[in-house]
Amino acid sequence: MSVDSGEGALGAPGSPGAARLPEGWARVKLADILISPTANGRSVRSDDDGFPVLRLTALKDDGVDCNEYKLGDWTAEEAAPYLIRPGDFLVSRASGSLRLVGRGALVTSVMEPVAYPDTMIRIRTSPEHIEPRFLAHLWASPTVRRQIERSARTGTGINKVSQSAVQEVDLPLPPTAEQRRIADALEERLARLDKVEAHLRATLAHFDALWQAVLDGAATGALGDVQAPAERLVQEVADVRGGIQKQSRRQPDENAYPFLRVANVGRGTLDLEDVHEIELFGNEIDRYRLEEGDLLVVEGNGSPDQIGRAATWDGSIEDCVHQNHLIRVRPGPELLPAYLNLVWNSPTVAQRLRRAASSTSGLHTLSTRKLKELVIPVAALPDQDSLVEAANRAYARIVAGRHRANDGLAHTTALRHALLAEAFAGRLVNQDSDDEPAEDLLKRIRAEREAAEAERKAARRAAAQAKRKNQAKPKVPAPADAPPPPAPTTDTPLPEGEQTTLPLEFTA
Repeated sequence: MSVDSGEGALGAPGSPGAARLPEGWARVKLADILISPTANGRSVRSDDDGFPVLRLTALKDDGVDCNEYKLGDWTAEEAAPYLIRPGDFLVSRASGSLRLVGRGALVTSVMEPVAYPDTMIRIRTSPEHIEPRFLAHLWASPTVRRQIERSARTGTGINKVSQSAVQEVDLPLPPTAEQRRIADALEERLARLDKVEAHLRATLAHFDALWQAVLDGAATGALGDVQAPAERLVQEVADVRGGIQKQSRRQPDENAYPFLRVANVGRGTLDLEDVHEIELFGNEIDRYRLEEGDLLVVEGNGSPDQIGRAATWDGSIEDCVHQNHLIRVRPGPELLPAYLNLVWNSPTVAQRLRRAASSTSGLHTLSTRKLKELVIPVAALPDQDSLVEAANRAYARIVAGRHRANDGLAHTTALRHALLAEAFAGRLVNQDSDDEPAEDLLKRIRAEREAAEAERKAARRAAAQAKRKNQAKPKVPAPADAPPPPAPTTDTPLPEGEQTTLPLEFTA
């Protein structure tokens, strides 16, 4: 057992110049406080008639959501060793995001039997010795997160953490009574931070809704003192053209050009961090070259809300072309590119695009034909200028407000980390000299774990002996002239002196 109550930084025992733990605390490995070893779940395939098994998304910031499960191909008997119970702590084993690997959540209640899968590790401690809420908060602290992220291994883009790495995590351990005081104090303060964060996130959502209202104001003309826009077909005011299909023969070679994909086009924004290349032939560059002011429209998406999203090409990359899953809409003389960008991404036009993309086959895609026949609002050119200026002024104010709200969220995150650091350095609540020291607590945990293990071994030995005895017992064959065994009966014996009533059979 690794116990250290002397010098050393949290999560780095023995490091020089680090803070000392409070009196009565100890520094331990996670394995030292378990009542049974950590355990992986079991792999499971989906089965509509199977046993409930948690999804990885069941691990939430505020605990395990036991309603987020799928049905797996387990019987109840097979699932029994993997059933969760209140007080269990579950840790994610793998994730594409380093931030999410090793994420933990506490099981607070279980309404119906549910098992955990092989994507999780179960941690089980005794609530008499380790306050479950304390462990949950400690696991979310930067102290533990740094250790998890250092031990995570990456394979094929997936970050993984092993049982052994989890069991080796260093933890500061206060007396049990102080664990409960820390958990109570943390929950009171974190609840206030949660309210502030919820308010800031609501403010960000309000700014998003406000921007949608600005876009609709540009589309309807309500944003400025202008005449109501006219409804026009896209093909009347713009040139619509498809892009280049990516094929094996177009691997970039001697005539490679920059090539925009769906991933490069957001709603009203461009992401040019990762621009691929494609091979062109003959004079194709003249046909497909993008011009500054072109609107790039996404023809299809798994989410109906994203179908038809568009952004204006800024001309920042010379001789750039686009794939066939993007449709180019080049505004004519009656359209300002900035105005077209606003109108196209407005809720009014987005709804029209979703209707145009739907089909009886269930597929949701756009085409050059559908876009040419789309009706959009088109204001007079002077009014377009006025609407763009008004939208830009509103956008500047919204961006400033969003920056302030995001700064507030960053501040609450820093406060949360500082609060957790204070808690697990022993500076959040007062120590009590009457509390049982952590070293004595650890001795009791070890003694109880050893006693429980001895009982399990004795039970396994007894079961094995009984099995061997049954297998070794000779079977005596019945004599050849022995009467047959009595037929089974379900009659119950009657008290002495009573008689049974026999059924009477009458014949005509």
